[in-house]
Amino acid sequence: MSSQTSATTADNAAAAAPEAAKTSNFLRQIIEADLDKGTYASRHWAGTPGDAAHHAAGQPDPAKIRTRFPPEPNGYLHVGHAKSICINFGLARDYGGVCHLRFDDTNPEKEDTEYVNSIIDAVKWLGFDWNGSKDAAPYQASDYFDFMYRAAEHLIEAGHAYVDEQTVEQIRINRGDFSKPGVNSPFRSRTPAENLAKFREMRDGKHEDGSMVLRAKIDMASPNINMRDPAIYRIRRATHHNTGDTWCIYPMYTYAHPIEDALEQITHSLCTLEFEDQRPFYDWLLERLTEVTTLPDGRVVGGLLAAPAPRQYEFARLNLTYVITSKRKLAQLVYDHKVSGWDDPRMPTIVGLRRRGYTPAAIQTFADRIGVTKSDSWIDYSTLEGCLREDLELKAHRGMAVLNPVKLVLTNWDEVMGPGHLEPCTLPALPHPAEGTESPIRHFTIGKEVWIEREDFEEVPPKGYKRLFPGNKVRLKGGYVIECTGSTKDANGVITEVLAIVVPDTKSGTPGADSVKVKAAITWVGVADGVNAEVRMYDRLFLDAHPDAGGKDFIESLNPNSLKVVTAIVEPSLANAKPDDKFQFERHGYFVADRVDHLVGKPVFNLAVGLKDSWAK
Repeated sequence: MSSQTSATTADNAAAAAPEAAKTSNFLRQIIEADLDKGTYASRHWAGTPGDAAHHAAGQPDPAKIRTRFPPEPNGYLHVGHAKSICINFGLARDYGGVCHLRFDDTNPEKEDTEYVNSIIDAVKWLGFDWNGSKDAAPYQASDYFDFMYRAAEHLIEAGHAYVDEQTVEQIRINRGDFSKPGVNSPFRSRTPAENLAKFREMRDGKHEDGSMVLRAKIDMASPNINMRDPAIYRIRRATHHNTGDTWCIYPMYTYAHPIEDALEQITHSLCTLEFEDQRPFYDWLLERLTEVTTLPDGRVVGGLLAAPAPRQYEFARLNLTYVITSKRKLAQLVYDHKVSGWDDPRMPTIVGLRRRGYTPAAIQTFADRIGVTKSDSWIDYSTLEGCLREDLELKAHRGMAVLNPVKLVLTNWDEVMGPGHLEPCTLPALPHPAEGTESPIRHFTIGKEVWIEREDFEEVPPKGYKRLFPGNKVRLKGGYVIECTGSTKDANGVITEVLAIVVPDTKSGTPGADSVKVKAAITWVGVADGVNAEVRMYDRLFLDAHPDAGGKDFIESLNPNSLKVVTAIVEPSLANAKPDDKFQFERHGYFVADRVDHLVGKPVFNLAVGLKDSWAK
């Protein structure tokens, strides 16, 4: 049997196909209400992001809604990002819209093209395209730096921003806290002209890093601390991966993000709950960049961004048991060599999940199943595993593998079948093929010697044991009925061979198959055509459901048995597997040919998920 059809193509096709009916949630209700009211029906789209004048020259927007997925390229995406990808791209797909992939690259010291490329690959693997085309380039916040600077000068001229020369510590102290209002900066009363001159000096590199910032002028007594004159620009001499050394000042994320949304004509800006307190600033900024203002000197300025402005909505982030999603802590696992890398199959990164054997369809099913809510809650890791089992049950080709082998010798084989005879056997690769199709057939042979699992033989069987023990009969799956006669041991009492006799004329699929009744069938691999394979038995990385809760050191929760490597023997049908091909090793679980280390002739398989939840209480 040839290895199964490329997993990536099949998985992406399944992932990209929308379900006939989607479970409603508050985000869907908001979008449907906006569509009914025509909230964004007047929008124009000029084909590329831009300001109000740019879009005014464009055509009515063909996208009914626009969402965005805006990762910062400072690390590898994890399962929490996968949820956000599925929400943003899925909603755009379901409502005739477009989702933008945009890199929020406003922090040059932590960003790298390695992460840019990994994010692009992850979104494509999950089955999505962006910006309305499979060939479109992702958007980048750094492409909007010129406009962001122009918008900052507008805020200064309109009296909505000022340059503050307090130290970082002074700003922190004077900001106040939840019980104490903030104190105005001594530089808050500068004139717009003075602030504009200072800001241009910042831009021109005339001041040291950290010596001054541009702050929005809002309300230092606001109960929302985020509205107490937040910083919107800082001096940072760092080479940017996209703009190089063009800039020595960089916008803060909270300032850049709403501008990016508006330039891209986003309708529904969907983010997680930790940004809820930032929404008032999001709205404040867009209102001031959309409105037209008459300055004291009589000049009319403003209207920089097209109306209607985007709206921000928050949903609960993914909290998954036995997992951490802190980028800092994930990086610690990698750099301290607790795992083999960002794509270690135990990691919750998308590259790790992919290497573990997860499919785009399983991850999308998981995102749909856990739903979208406004309140945080914990999702049990078994839910994610269950989605993978469901997806692979009908897709993964079956195969037999012996993970802890001991040799079984059929002592009467030569007498009954002939010396050296190898009997061909077959089994279906898919027990439940799609309607109208036939299962591929696996071919293998049985001879005098086969490999079985060591646990399939007991000299003195415990109560209820139905497999091999002296005098008991079992079926070798797809082969013959055999009767156990005993075993041989080495000098230390370790069993080296299990002995049995073959019962003639009982081969599966023949008229005599049912002539002898047995209570068990066991898996096996022929010594003649079995193939050695490295099998990596992965388990959960952490022993505690909440490994970083309560301030404890998450490293102490690492599972010392999260990886066990065994040399297994697999049936010949598995020898032709290609990297990323997925299988069910009968009785053991679902496995994937490792996408990095697997080679034809030197197979390496990873345990993706067991046949049942081994952690269930």
